Amino acid sequence: MTERLLNERDIAFQLYEVLDTEALLQRERYQDHSLEVFAATLDTGRRIAQKYFANHNREGDAHEPTFDGKKVQLIPQTQDAWDAFAEAGFLAAHHDFEDGGMQLPEVILRASMAYFNAANIATTGYPFLSIGAANLIRSFASEALQARFLPPMLEGRFSGTMALTEPGQGSALGDIRTRATPADEGHYLVRGHKMFISGGDHELTENIVHLVLAKIDGAPAGVRGISLFVVPKFLVNDDGSTGARNDVALAGLLHKMGYRNTTSTVLNFGEKDGAIGYLVGEPHKGLQYMFQMMNEARIGVALGAAALGYQGFQYSLDYARQRPQGRLPSNKDPLSKQAFIIEHADVRRMLLAQKSYAEGALSMCLYASALFEDQRTAETPEARRRAAGLLDLLTPIVKSWPSKYCLQANELAIQVLGGSGYIREYPVEQYYRDNRLNPIHEGTEAIHGLDLLGRKVSLNRMAAYDDFKTDVRESLALAARYSETAPFIAPLESALHTLDEVTDSLQCRMGDQIDQGLANATLYLDLFGRIVATWIWLRQAQKAAEGLTRPGISEADAAFYRGKLQAARYYLDWELPQTGPQAELLRQGNSVCFDMQDSWF
Repeated sequence: MTERLLNERDIAFQLYEVLDTEALLQRERYQDHSLEVFAATLDTGRRIAQKYFANHNREGDAHEPTFDGKKVQLIPQTQDAWDAFAEAGFLAAHHDFEDGGMQLPEVILRASMAYFNAANIATTGYPFLSIGAANLIRSFASEALQARFLPPMLEGRFSGTMALTEPGQGSALGDIRTRATPADEGHYLVRGHKMFISGGDHELTENIVHLVLAKIDGAPAGVRGISLFVVPKFLVNDDGSTGARNDVALAGLLHKMGYRNTTSTVLNFGEKDGAIGYLVGEPHKGLQYMFQMMNEARIGVALGAAALGYQGFQYSLDYARQRPQGRLPSNKDPLSKQAFIIEHADVRRMLLAQKSYAEGALSMCLYASALFEDQRTAETPEARRRAAGLLDLLTPIVKSWPSKYCLQANELAIQVLGGSGYIREYPVEQYYRDNRLNPIHEGTEAIHGLDLLGRKVSLNRMAAYDDFKTDVRESLALAARYSETAPFIAPLESALHTLDEVTDSLQCRMGDQIDQGLANATLYLDLFGRIVATWIWLRQAQKAAEGLTRPGISEADAAFYRGKLQAARYYLDWELPQTGPQAELLRQGNSVCFDMQDSWF
């Protein structure tokens, strides 16, 4: 079977045909780079992922971390993977040259990360979280904290985590109980408990930098009283060396169905005198700061879901091409040669669905990464503002749609393999188990539905929502150029009109009864997501149709482009129409679920 992590042709298509990543070289920040640098970065990521991450994906799943009461034990290949990742410079890849980074565009870093996710999503969890923690410290911490913690994090000597969730408090962060008391020395003493902290303890690095949400004594109630603290596992001396153990204790490891080689921990802060923590930024603004890392992680989780969906698709595609079984209904000769299962129409249906989900998700995530880049380095303030607004609006969808539908892709991969799909000798059952965590990681669908409908759509008088529709309609105006994309025009224009009607109806209902108005927010999220995904496929279809017109095109490229067009048409014909009954339920304000009573269950 295939040992490919992703399809390199598709990565190039997404970066340089769907997205104009080459244009980034015209921006001042990237003028020292070239396409050759981008290609070398991607190739290095692919090779390291294949050599040091993929080699222990199954072993890490079979032999998950253990805790002997003193130290956490990981399989040794995990250390090799961390070291290779750090030595190649990926922890600092997007940081400035003067800070030891490679000053690479965000979209190149995230495309590289897709390879690591595809190779071993559990081991990739350690650098993934560390990159986000370092970004947050760079954005909001004082110069003194940056000087103390950033260099060793970018070098790979320190790793990082985000410590939000508490026992009994998942997404309801306003009710957290972890407390921080000012100390005379200028730091704080942090006391509380955190759980589900990925990467919360291990021996991969000299130190672990926990970013902890807590409330300073006397803080306002709710989310307005949350502050953010750097709480290291070990204190750091003035000369940068690792000092005494901080009052941070591992209470135990949690054992999840997937991501098994990522330690999932329960941490106790302040069992003795209190864990020394350093305030990040201003008091009571911690959740505002943490949203940077949370939103970055949401796109990263989606990219991981896309990579797992992609892995399952590629494996089941290769399997279908090699597995003979049965004969076509038109063949009545029982002595004839069996057909490979890819010749059966229903198997092609399952493979085409997987292709539409996995390749659509990858494209969606890289588009979001391009928006992240544009909000920072686009040429004009207006372009940066517009990109930031679109990213804010679409992040709930970018997180949720790949997490939901690439899990479905993995389910279909299992189905393609039949009985072999659910035995551990084949990898697709692990892809499914790993991916099943992603609809919960960084917020459930319900949380993101509430965020999208209850807040993001209406922000700034719906400016980002209007910008999104403008971009879709610009794509529709171009769709008439090609016979392959013209069929998108009427259905997608109709879907936009339906989205407007549903959005207006729900906002009116929320004005009268907000609980009932938001009761079906998850359905609204899915409807909106299907429209975004259709547009993402239209963008790919337009570039594929354009590619087919190039003179001297190779047979391989022609097949690649035709595959894109067929997957786009599948999504248009099979997936977008499902928004019809969804919209009808939302227009009605259907209250069946809302009206259900506890005692009736």
